[in-house]
Amino acid sequence: MRLPGGPAAALLPLCLLCLQAALPLRAHRGGYAGDKVIRVVPENEKQTQILRAAFNRLKVDLWQPSSPFYITEGTVTDVRVPQNTSRSLLPYLQQANIQYTILISDLQKAIENQTASRSHRNRRSLSEYNYEVYHSLEEIQDWMHHLNETHSDLVHMFSVGKSYEGRPLFVLKIGKRSRPYKKAVWMDCGIHAREWIGPAFCQWFVKEALQTYQTDPVMRKMLTQLYFYVMPVFNVDGYHFSWTHDRFWRKTRSKNTRFRCHGVDANRNWKVKWCDEGASFHPCDDTYCGPFPESEPEVKAVAHFLRKHRKQIKAYLSFHAYAQMLLYPYSYKYATIPNFSCVELAAYNAVNALQSAYGVRYRYGPASSTLYVSSGSSMDWAYKNGIPYAFAFELRDTGHFGFLLPEMLIKPTCTETMLAVKNITLHLLKKCH
Repeated sequence: MRLPGGPAAALLPLCLLCLQAALPLRAHRGGYAGDKVIRVVPENEKQTQILRAAFNRLKVDLWQPSSPFYITEGTVTDVRVPQNTSRSLLPYLQQANIQYTILISDLQKAIENQTASRSHRNRRSLSEYNYEVYHSLEEIQDWMHHLNETHSDLVHMFSVGKSYEGRPLFVLKIGKRSRPYKKAVWMDCGIHAREWIGPAFCQWFVKEALQTYQTDPVMRKMLTQLYFYVMPVFNVDGYHFSWTHDRFWRKTRSKNTRFRCHGVDANRNWKVKWCDEGASFHPCDDTYCGPFPESEPEVKAVAHFLRKHRKQIKAYLSFHAYAQMLLYPYSYKYATIPNFSCVELAAYNAVNALQSAYGVRYRYGPASSTLYVSSGSSMDWAYKNGIPYAFAFELRDTGHFGFLLPEMLIKPTCTETMLAVKNITLHLLKKCH
């Protein structure tokens, strides 16, 4: 590793070893007091190498991008730094002449500020369900049962299987039973547990569909001509864990017999260039691909359902956070998809529709070049299995709040995203070839 010149440069490798020795592998559960979220943007190849080496050794929690592998010159890099590490890491970055910005100075206080209103609010009845707050897995599943009972003309709830810890994997089928066969759109949220705005949007979509079906001609057309399979929480075990133990948990909760680390990245576990570039074989990494494709029961169950219905399902939409992007295949390689013109047009119109609400601009394009190369993703798998429109949304924001997007931003985020989804759906109905 080449380091900047000067007397301090010789001390940097030694400092790095000291940092490595001082760092616990994981921050203790739920305890983020004094932890900071910092942003660094490497200005040249030397800084890139330094950051990659430091973050690999320190096992810090990278928020963006998801692995040190993806850090390149000019890449905006957001990282959670534990309190005991920041005392050494920040001077280390200064010695290396790497500029950084503190996005969140005390992560525990930021979490407590976000949860204060939630812990003191009265739990409303399901008939007065509040879509502008985040909800626990239990609340979401109760809500799904309630809709299944009260909106039986448009809603049918079913399970595609069970999670590693035995929780049902519920899906809502939304649409008017107007004909024996209809094309369908699949939507899933919460593949990564800590991305709470995803499940909030899936719930928002269902709410909007049911509330505006009678009054909005576009929604009426959508629900008459299509079915929507909506999975509000894909990674149910991880999402539950993010509420009860670790707010920033990302993976599933499966156990590894050789290591004490839990979980697999459910968006690296699909059978499409599995565990190639952009995924890790190490069970402790956040991008761990699993011991084999579809090793996670959640992935296996959804893949089985999508395979079974792939002639019916014409669009696959997956909702993540954060980056403000609309991505389409491929993720695993730099190549142009066969129906590029149709998909590109759909993405262009969708981000313009989204921007019309609040002026928020999304980047769009192939995931490999717009975000980074990653293998084993659900979006690539859906496309390779015959679903012609496959998109992954990276919702708000671009890092100011990151995974702690305040509840006051749920409504604007979901409102603008709704416009994009409706636009993609209308494009689908136009039968672009």
